Amino acid sequence: MSLTTSTPAGPARAGEGTRSAQPGPLLQVSGVTLEYATPSHVVRATHQVSFDVHAADRYVLLGPSGCGKSTLLKAIAGFIAPTEGEMRLDGQRIHQPGPDRVVVFQEFDQLAPWKTVLQNVTFALLASRRMGKAEATERALHYLDKVGLARFVNAYPHTLSGGMKQRVAIARALAMQPRILLMDEPFAALDALTRRKMQEELLQLWDEVRFTLVFITHSIEEAMVVGNRILLLSPHPGRVRAEINSHQFDLHGGGGAQFQRTARRIHQLLFDEQHPQPGDEAEQNNVFWLRPNADGYFNISV
Repeated sequence: MSLTTSTPAGPARAGEGTRSAQPGPLLQVSGVTLEYATPSHVVRATHQVSFDVHAADRYVLLGPSGCGKSTLLKAIAGFIAPTEGEMRLDGQRIHQPGPDRVVVFQEFDQLAPWKTVLQNVTFALLASRRMGKAEATERALHYLDKVGLARFVNAYPHTLSGGMKQRVAIARALAMQPRILLMDEPFAALDALTRRKMQEELLQLWDEVRFTLVFITHSIEEAMVVGNRILLLSPHPGRVRAEINSHQFDLHGGGGAQFQRTARRIHQLLFDEQHPQPGDEAEQNNVFWLRPNADGYFNISV
């Protein structure tokens, strides 16, 4: 396959030019640099990261540990302000946290231990004063049923397994009906069998609800089955390496040749390994290459 190069007038956004017939993006991340201070120095977590997320996307941020994935998610949630660049949701600049963005973390202790499963889910609805108790209870029961916990609404967190606690956290997040659901490696602490089951359930939920998802992982295989698009970030500080279309993969195709070729290609892109294997050229159609030019902007070759 021959590659062609275009030089945009300004910073190119990951995936630009691939959705001309689609409505505008729900989330726009434009040239975002994120830094945080330690007792001895300032750490740059990400450098001039740009991408778009559209409604009903399952958008995955993939990169090695320390590349700034979680810091980016916190910035989207409104907990951290960019040092450079901006983030916009529905065209409005993100300045602070809000109920239009809900985060599910990987820790199991994100539930209030003194509240039942039902009370944990209704708490945010009541605290935000978005609805009364009866309506909040009805909505909470609806989403607890969606995640398969209808029989455990009166249980307390200490009686639940790790996977069940994560289901409660997901039900609580979806009950808020956010514009974007943010998930920070939510299945990383689970055993392999439970993790696969949770991935299946998350995709089933997405099929039913069609929420917009930004999902963080450092697992290439998980990124490929959970996401329909994957943003690859370099090792620290995180810079955009490429964006991959992964909508064609699912949990049942992990052993296929195309899946394995794409996984190998993602690994090469993440770690600057340019050693293509036979058949890898067939995967080039799914990759949007992002290379910095002399001005620090990105040229896209497809």
